[in-house]
Amino acid sequence: MRWSTYRTTDGDEQVGLWRGDRLHPVPGTSSLLELIARERLATAAEQVGEPIDPSTVVLLPPIPRPPSIRDFMAFEEHVVTASAAIGLTVDPLWYQQPCFYFTNPASLRGPHDEIPVPPGSAALDYELEIAAVIGREGRDVAPADAADHIAGYLLFCDWSARDLQGTEMKLNLGPAKGKDFASSCGPWMVTPDELVPTAAMAASVNGRPCSAGRLDALYWSFAQMIAYASRGTRVVPGDLIGSGTVGTGCLLELSRVHGGDAYPWLQPGDRVHLEAEGLGAIDAGIVPGPAPVPLRPEGTS
Repeated sequence: MRWSTYRTTDGDEQVGLWRGDRLHPVPGTSSLLELIARERLATAAEQVGEPIDPSTVVLLPPIPRPPSIRDFMAFEEHVVTASAAIGLTVDPLWYQQPCFYFTNPASLRGPHDEIPVPPGSAALDYELEIAAVIGREGRDVAPADAADHIAGYLLFCDWSARDLQGTEMKLNLGPAKGKDFASSCGPWMVTPDELVPTAAMAASVNGRPCSAGRLDALYWSFAQMIAYASRGTRVVPGDLIGSGTVGTGCLLELSRVHGGDAYPWLQPGDRVHLEAEGLGAIDAGIVPGPAPVPLRPEGTS
């Protein structure tokens, strides 16, 4: 099944189930998270209404307000190339345990929302990813049991300000402002039975193909990521578990291999298209963002 959350012309949020290219509203609920938490997806699928024209609504993130977003770094090709891009080699520890950071649920955007350049950045990048949606609470989950805690999967983009990221991580904390300004996901969540294990993933900028990879290139599986995320704490319904960038799945990697002139940072007016087999597409325009607000009066230190 493919589930979406959308906004109607009246401004209301609604949950819908896709059948082919038709979107069927689910009466009586405006929250996909509520359906997941109460394990009511199957029941709701039997109660959908008459289809609506998808072009008349605005697709939102399938889970518009997730409790948390943990974004891992689980594709080896990306880790190797991105590390080299900033003058590092891969720490052997990466092969012993997965790693992740928390990003900002309040900055989550839908699949067609515009992305403003973050304040003070001149190095905006995309990251082509897939995320799992937690469907059942768990603590210290074993990898063998993790599948029981997954409600579905969705296409995910971790937008990154590489200059801000590089500066702030010199302070041995982060990433923070280099990442938390925007993440995109959608257009739908697929239930686990519809996920293609070998799903092809691709990205283009202004119609030019840039990135290409496959989901089965993961070094750390989603089961292992969820087990690590839940170690000593809880994962709860609606949490997003990002895979991290697929190999070749960002401009940082591509510019490292082919040169910055061949793969420049994103600029206002650019259009980024990300897609994954069975998971639909994110299509986002880049627009100007605000100037940074000074933290102290000019001339003080």
